[in-house]
Amino acid sequence: MNPYASHLGDRDPRQVIAATAGQLASAIRTLGPERAEQPPAPGKWSVREIICHLADCEIVFAYRLRQALAEDHHVIQPFDQDKWAKVYATYDAPSALAVFSSLRRWNIVFVGALKPEAVTKRVTHPERGEMPYKELVETMAGHDINHLRQIEAVTARVASAA
Repeated sequence: MNPYASHLGDRDPRQVIAATAGQLASAIRTLGPERAEQPPAPGKWSVREIICHLADCEIVFAYRLRQALAEDHHVIQPFDQDKWAKVYATYDAPSALAVFSSLRRWNIVFVGALKPEAVTKRVTHPERGEMPYKELVETMAGHDINHLRQIEAVTARVASAA
């Protein structure tokens, strides 16, 4: 079961992933560097940290998308986001956004070039079981929406406080 499917709903995942970088850039402009550093609550990621996480995830998705097509019976390798996040203090939001945006453009081209039979190829996630390849793209989109909603909530709080 895709944990991000409920975020995606009936939206086209390719359109969602194509729009995310622009939405992130807009949020950074709206918040400014100081507010992007402020976590919304203790123990929660700041907008900058969310963007760092999205950049890391884009690296992971780039690998997963390609490896799943290259191998028969590919098993996706999960990662511990909290362990990866331990270095986020060393990254600034514009750099993280640049990494995300560049990789996302690369991945959009890759996904756009997929042959119809590729989307039905079966892959396995150790925690979610077997799924069609297209669910990788749907997961990207739902994951984006999840984090964009978090960022939008922070941006709305900032706007209402101004």
